[in-house]
Amino acid sequence: MRFHVGYQNKPRFKKFILEHSDQVSELYFPWETFTTGRGVAASREFQKTMESDLAEFSRAGIDLCLLLNGNCYGRASLSRNFFQRLGDTVDFIRETFRLKSVTTSSPLIAKFLRKNFPELKLQASVNMEIGTPEGIEYLLDYFDSFYLKREYNYKLDVLIRMRDFCHSHGKKLFLLANSGCLNYCSARIFHDNLVAHQQEIAEMDNAFVFQSICNIFLKDPKNREEILCKSNFIRPEDIHHYEELCDGIKLATRTNHNPAAVAMAYFTGVWRGNLLDLTEPAHSEYFLPKIIANRRIPEEYAKKRFQCSGICEKCGYCKEIQKQATIELSDN
Repeated sequence: MRFHVGYQNKPRFKKFILEHSDQVSELYFPWETFTTGRGVAASREFQKTMESDLAEFSRAGIDLCLLLNGNCYGRASLSRNFFQRLGDTVDFIRETFRLKSVTTSSPLIAKFLRKNFPELKLQASVNMEIGTPEGIEYLLDYFDSFYLKREYNYKLDVLIRMRDFCHSHGKKLFLLANSGCLNYCSARIFHDNLVAHQQEIAEMDNAFVFQSICNIFLKDPKNREEILCKSNFIRPEDIHHYEELCDGIKLATRTNHNPAAVAMAYFTGVWRGNLLDLTEPAHSEYFLPKIIANRRIPEEYAKKRFQCSGICEKCGYCKEIQKQATIELSDN
């Protein structure tokens, strides 16, 4: 399995990716003021460092993917000025770096790029939450590949159906391996919209500081007992089960505190630490001094979840596995 890996401007991470470029299918990155699922690039200094790194990745033969997966582009979403700026930006990146693809959540951005940059591969973002053949069929003319709705990572029948549908239409299916988002979050669209407008929001006299619903939910110790069954992340040890089920797997590494460790775990298929340290967002701080020791998860975990009915309140398997794998760190 080769992986889609997100850019983060950390020297150790860059070094690791360059040393293991054969396992990187693409490296995805944001660009200046274009909003993504993680907001916009932090500063001009960040942009300058990133451009230098992208040049190095390009020289190493690593394919690059531009992220345009913001949930909203505000009043500019349909404007001529927006698409003129987008076209100029993509043209510059394509001429300067090894740009091969774009991931977007906007069908109109995909349509614009298809017309003006037909050589680029266009990927439907996981933020579009596509989980049925119909969801793909409507957009066949727009995209070359589709990220599956993350909640379906363990639904074997859905994985097979979506893979077969994609392949029968000459498309590819990708998965996101290590999302820390809770399954079926009712506030995800609201939160994604806030992220898309975070700069404008920061300029206002705000009445509230929004904490994501997952953070609020996990502050209750009882809710933390079931994070495995309410999560969709795939363990590094279980990636081999997906070799025939998808065409590639994305690793969320843009904001994780240790992206090199995430990449290493999935590249090698082994992780000996706290399972929650691999996710983005990582919720491990709510559990400390307890951790979920990945080495205590049984080998058959993924296979069991593939057979799961999805009715968690009547099952209890994941809750029991989490209980067995949870240990408390000592001061010694």
